[in-house]
Amino acid sequence: MKRSVPSPSEKTEKNKRQSKNELFGKAGLVRPPRKLRLGATVRLRAMREEAAIREELAGVAPTPFISANGVNLLQVAAWRNRETVSKWLWHGFSTRRSGGSRAYCAEGEPGELNLGFTASDDRDTVAQNRRLLAEAVTDDAGTPLVALRQFHSNLVIVASGADAGRERPRKADGAITAVPGLLIAIQTADCIPVLVADKRRRVVGAFHAGWRGTVKRIVELGVGRMRLEFGSLPEDLIAAIGPGVGQCCYAVGEELISEFESQFGYGRELFREVSDSDPVRKRYPLLFLAQRAPGHSPIGPAVHLDLIEANRRQLLDAGLKASAISVTGGCTSCHSDLFFSHRASQGHAGRMMSVIGIRS
Repeated sequence: MKRSVPSPSEKTEKNKRQSKNELFGKAGLVRPPRKLRLGATVRLRAMREEAAIREELAGVAPTPFISANGVNLLQVAAWRNRETVSKWLWHGFSTRRSGGSRAYCAEGEPGELNLGFTASDDRDTVAQNRRLLAEAVTDDAGTPLVALRQFHSNLVIVASGADAGRERPRKADGAITAVPGLLIAIQTADCIPVLVADKRRRVVGAFHAGWRGTVKRIVELGVGRMRLEFGSLPEDLIAAIGPGVGQCCYAVGEELISEFESQFGYGRELFREVSDSDPVRKRYPLLFLAQRAPGHSPIGPAVHLDLIEANRRQLLDAGLKASAISVTGGCTSCHSDLFFSHRASQGHAGRMMSVIGIRS
């Protein structure tokens, strides 16, 4: 086989590189490889640091509990295993796995547990999914379930059996009840669900906390409503914060810093700067300037909000002990195979439910 002979121009280029390498060597420097310039090295290091930050903030995905009917749920181990609580309390955080919906899954994949009456899904399928959830939590598919028409408020209602039979649910973002035999439910697909129970008086509450509801103190006010309506004392309360979008993925506009600082002395502590790495947005930022929704910022680096910690702090301010607050973990955006995520799916997402109730 005949070997190729370098052309005069290739020889000249090779000699230039050797000459530059010799100059670097005389100066005590090492010239970086041609394929990885200094700028590329800095970018690579930044990408690795960013990935490490996201991994640190996101954490690992929680392992679901699989009920007798196959529904995948998250439950608080301390609540499920402690006899003084489990003998009277129902609770669970749904995932997207194991249901009859086909609106949000790829062809050939198993059905999913969409629990929201969304425009993309069949209403009868969703109703059947809700019965599956009720059965998974209470062992009875016929257990009444009270849902809400959520609108990012701090409105909390006192739920009764009559609410379970309503064709059109009441508008609110929180519900409390002392009525045995029914489940109160919060729907989420990135926002934070918070469940609260009074161990002594057997009262329960469920609250939906997006950033708007969090700024309006939905959880703190909800606990206050439990005290007002039922005489609940903070030292008797236990709480669970369910899966939602984590600080790793929740980029927001800088204007939210002042929103939170105006309401909470610790407001600034809830934010952290994280570099976003969407290459299209970085290269063509002007294409996205008109698409920034209020409270959201798609262009990095950006400030990221920790909604889970924000609601944990509200529970502490409401008087709960730190040891009485459980966090299930799991970023809905990072772990979109396990959870529905409005952000990860660009708005095409089903809804999960967080439910709590008093055994009849």
